[in-house]
Amino acid sequence: MAFGWKLHGDGRGLAPGEVVRPGERLSWPRMIGFGAQHVIAMFGATFVFPLLMGLNANLAIMMSGVATILFLLIVQGRIPSYLGTSASFVGAVAAIRAGGGDNGTVTGAILVAGVVLALCGVLIHYLGVSAINRIFPPVVTGAVVMLIGFGLAYVAADVYWPQDQWMALITMVIAFVVIVLFRGFTGRIGILIGLVAGYVLSWVADKVFGDITALNAATGKIDTHPRISFASVADAPWIGFPTMHAPHFAVSAVVLVLPAVIALIAENIGHVKAVGEMTGTDVDPYMGRAIIGDGVGTVVATAVGGSPTTTYAENIGVMAATRVYSTAAYYIAAVVAILLGLCPKFGALVAATPGGVLGGITVILYGMIGLLGAKIWIENRVDFSDPVNMVPIGAGIILAIGPVSQQITKNFSLAGIALGTVVVLGGYHLLRAISARTQATTGDGGPAPALAEGSDSTR
Repeated sequence: MAFGWKLHGDGRGLAPGEVVRPGERLSWPRMIGFGAQHVIAMFGATFVFPLLMGLNANLAIMMSGVATILFLLIVQGRIPSYLGTSASFVGAVAAIRAGGGDNGTVTGAILVAGVVLALCGVLIHYLGVSAINRIFPPVVTGAVVMLIGFGLAYVAADVYWPQDQWMALITMVIAFVVIVLFRGFTGRIGILIGLVAGYVLSWVADKVFGDITALNAATGKIDTHPRISFASVADAPWIGFPTMHAPHFAVSAVVLVLPAVIALIAENIGHVKAVGEMTGTDVDPYMGRAIIGDGVGTVVATAVGGSPTTTYAENIGVMAATRVYSTAAYYIAAVVAILLGLCPKFGALVAATPGGVLGGITVILYGMIGLLGAKIWIENRVDFSDPVNMVPIGAGIILAIGPVSQQITKNFSLAGIALGTVVVLGGYHLLRAISARTQATTGDGGPAPALAEGSDSTR
């Protein structure tokens, strides 16, 4: 059931060891408070990533609310989750823009990826989670997540950091300290706190030191300019729809974003399983629905010019801290996000975020994304003494970090994250097949470690 929450106890609180399940709720004033917490938790990344992709942050926030409602309906209220802006497409979008692609090209490519993701969800729903694990074992999914993160290093180094090197460094250090020094909710929003602090300090620096001479993102040249300009904020109305645009489609752009689908499948499966463990329920029957919901959310959001969506670990952390898993809180959070998106002045304020501040934030975010890939390897005890695992994975990651470009035809090339993903996925399965054939022909030593049934390297 998507609606009709049962009141938990007296609706006032939880006894030790109790949890509020997805189909339950506390009193409505308390649920509004929990919904507000979820808005704060998702807010930082949901508006940072659209900025990094050059998309409208206000529209992204509004459509994240719409996507969340669609997700909750598709999973029939069984999996509490918020759908915020996905980081998995940032590198591919940078590559699309480097090739001359505009907003329409970006959102058109991501829309196609959303359709593919939804179709993968349909397959998983009918075939089971094990089917996708055979195609994307942990050694591959971990590598794809890692190369998506580390493959973005050049964006931070070449685009954002040069716009204000010292403010980037200061912002990064502030985020470091908050994340490590503070526990609980404050630590989890350390990225947002660092960004806000860098924003304020940039304004102070303009007042105290004057304009900065550095790379200007607007012109692509080094000149003297303010760190922050509030001209667009003053011109923006308080109430109105954010600017939308229609997608258009280019095959070269679509190829660049498709590798992110692998990361999104792995991410969604991990998030949903985490929710299942916390609530003590079997969520496998709804795994396919969750991926369908994510794909549909991305399609709907990008159809009007918004950002791609994904389930958010930040909000799962809030649930773990509060022990309130009620989907009512997520419906409330979604409505609040939609209302925020209808304030263009707020969106203009977000869009004014200085590039140097984004430089300090992106080096943390990209690094954390990359290390999540290593976390997948560790948790699944991937065996890198086996060359079937080590060789294609290492090569693919280096191609992404480069970024290396491979010209396929006169008008089409694969580069960076896209090329790395093809090498990781294709190379792994090719070497695995060769290894199996060699073992069968020579009968030497039995099956390779990567091929043994139930082995750590293939789970």
